[in-house]
Amino acid sequence: MKIVISGGGTGGHIYPALALINEVKRREPNSKVLYIGTQAGLESNLVPKSHIPFKSVSITGFKRTVSVDNFMTIFRFLKATHQARRYIKEFKPDVVVGTGGYVCGPVVYAASSMHIPTLIHEQNVIPGLTNKFLSRYTDRIAVSFAGSSEYFPSEKTVLTGNPRATEVSLSDGRRGRASLKLPGGKKYILIVGGSQGARPINDAVLEMIPMMKDYPGYYFIYVTGDSHYATVMELIKGKTPSNLLVRPFIYNMPEVLAGIDLIVNRAGASFLAEITALGLPSILIPSPYVTNNHQEKNARWLESEGAASVILETELNGRKLMNEISSILSDRAREQAMRRASSSLGLPDAATKVYKELNAITKL
Repeated sequence: MKIVISGGGTGGHIYPALALINEVKRREPNSKVLYIGTQAGLESNLVPKSHIPFKSVSITGFKRTVSVDNFMTIFRFLKATHQARRYIKEFKPDVVVGTGGYVCGPVVYAASSMHIPTLIHEQNVIPGLTNKFLSRYTDRIAVSFAGSSEYFPSEKTVLTGNPRATEVSLSDGRRGRASLKLPGGKKYILIVGGSQGARPINDAVLEMIPMMKDYPGYYFIYVTGDSHYATVMELIKGKTPSNLLVRPFIYNMPEVLAGIDLIVNRAGASFLAEITALGLPSILIPSPYVTNNHQEKNARWLESEGAASVILETELNGRKLMNEISSILSDRAREQAMRRASSSLGLPDAATKVYKELNAITKL
């Protein structure tokens, strides 16, 4: 199989694409892949590091309000479509896949106009503008959550889950705990604010630290983000309780996730795919700074299904966060119910499902 895949801007669009590529390579070692992204997005760094051929187009996203910039975006879209058409014509793919971000717009649209089978993957509960636009042209729409289906044409929408979940579901939690040298016999709580960290979450954890000694049965793993680590370590110098481990970043996150009991984090789509694949209960603190408020909508979906508790950033403080952690972990019935709900939403075979859809549309 020859695949062109496009997804860009943030890790939430890129990591599912890389997971799908890994699945295709696992099943078809001789398959060929071309990744089309932008030079400005994270994909220009992550994709070449994964030894995947990479081409770029120049494109920006539309403003959600009437703006002169949108006229320039239309011009860039047409130019990027022309660039994508050239790459596709040279590569001759069997199928073209878009995993989100505005770069997918010209790539998938170009492929559709060339009558090449196309599939888009939506990670969020509420779809982004690009996927809403492409839904009219693509052959198949794969969604991560059942709640997304109502926004797309039913005849070509299929619930697959997020391919990132497949990689995480295979992780070994014992190795994750061993890598951090965690003591045995505890309830493990992982607190992280995304790859860059999040100051409001960090501030809440700093408030919590004096309280941690009152919970000897809990062990807290606190990931500050690289940019916040030095400041945090200076602030807690000489005050670190024995049941707290502070790290700037965790490189084997799937393994660590598989070895914990409760996660406190933002509500990015790929992250939610990971925790539901593992059946983890969560406390979600959605970022208010993302497009279309996607994270709160993602978080509220999990909360409505009983898999998560949501604390808005405007309501967040150390006491509230500690009380919610204790409320979940001290109530075995609630913790187990959240685990079951999370697991019921998880689709650990997501990469396989998307792969099967790719095969199906190439035979249409």
